[in-house]
Amino acid sequence: MTPNQPPRLEQDPQDPGLIRLSGQWTLRTALDAAEALRGVPEQVTGIDANGITQLDSAGVLQVLRVAHRANLGEDALQFRAEHQALVCTIEEVADDRPKPKRDFGVLAALERLGRSMHGVGQNIVALASFLGENLVKAGRLLRQPRRLRLTATVHHMEQVGLDAVPLVALLSYLVGAVIAFLGSTILRDFGAEIYVVELVSIAFLREFAVLLTAIVLAGRTASAFTAQIGSMKAREEIDAIKTLGLDPVDLLVLPRLIALMVTLPLLTFVAMVAGLAGGVTVGAFDLDIPPQMYLARLHDTIEVRHMLVGLAKAPVFAAVIGLIGCLEGLKVEGTAQSVGERTTSSVVQTISLVIIIDAFAALWFMHMDW
Repeated sequence: MTPNQPPRLEQDPQDPGLIRLSGQWTLRTALDAAEALRGVPEQVTGIDANGITQLDSAGVLQVLRVAHRANLGEDALQFRAEHQALVCTIEEVADDRPKPKRDFGVLAALERLGRSMHGVGQNIVALASFLGENLVKAGRLLRQPRRLRLTATVHHMEQVGLDAVPLVALLSYLVGAVIAFLGSTILRDFGAEIYVVELVSIAFLREFAVLLTAIVLAGRTASAFTAQIGSMKAREEIDAIKTLGLDPVDLLVLPRLIALMVTLPLLTFVAMVAGLAGGVTVGAFDLDIPPQMYLARLHDTIEVRHMLVGLAKAPVFAAVIGLIGCLEGLKVEGTAQSVGERTTSSVVQTISLVIIIDAFAALWFMHMDW
């Protein structure tokens, strides 16, 4: 056993800035080492640690703190050859250099913009590829109906459609009432309050019903799809499905997609009825338009094509919501953080894409005079 030698610090008589360390610099002698380091002169030009007999990580940290306070370089530190590996390891771990500051210049902004555009392009390509894969699998499903997961499809139809009816109906009813109230406020100045019927009816049949329903399902259903499939991906259940010889698209994606394609048009029709009911309510209680008169005006002025335009968008929005929700779930990398990030991304992408598609569709139908 090596005899216990307390840490010692001595100054070189010829060079007062050079200090020489000796003894045992370990965790057991850390307090004695701290007491010895109080004798460090203000101007330190070098540290000679060749006299240290035993050294561990605690002793290295104490020596390095003194060197950092004195702004000493690596050349000013001298350790034994057998201690060099430990010192290098501790220096790498204890490196507390500040992180480089983010560059807010024009070139950095252009670089971030380019990376974002590249990411958007990759997402578009991935979505188009996923759409093609689902179309191929759907075609195979038509040729081989036994592949259809009927129980899972009905289960998702209940979750996506039936459970969402109260929320969609309530929101549509309130939005219809608000549109009728705001429209009557403007039209009252012209004595044309009766035109509130056309305002509410055309707005809801063509735009608001399908858009509100799609946004509600984008936040409610797309996030659920991503979280469900992402959790399965994180627990390696997707790999187990592939190992069993099953297709994850047939098993997980197509039932959800079919459920959305069936239920979103039905929910859109419910939203249309609820929005018109909100307009009838405001007309009866605020505009002195009896329900019989309101419905008669609606029957005389509104064409079926307005409803068909709104219902035509529903399957497209359903496909967007289902594809993005399932695709983002399949992109999960296996951690809880990745599940949260992909869930957020799916909601943002679906809502944004639904609104963009609706805007272009509205312009197209307008120019086509439909």
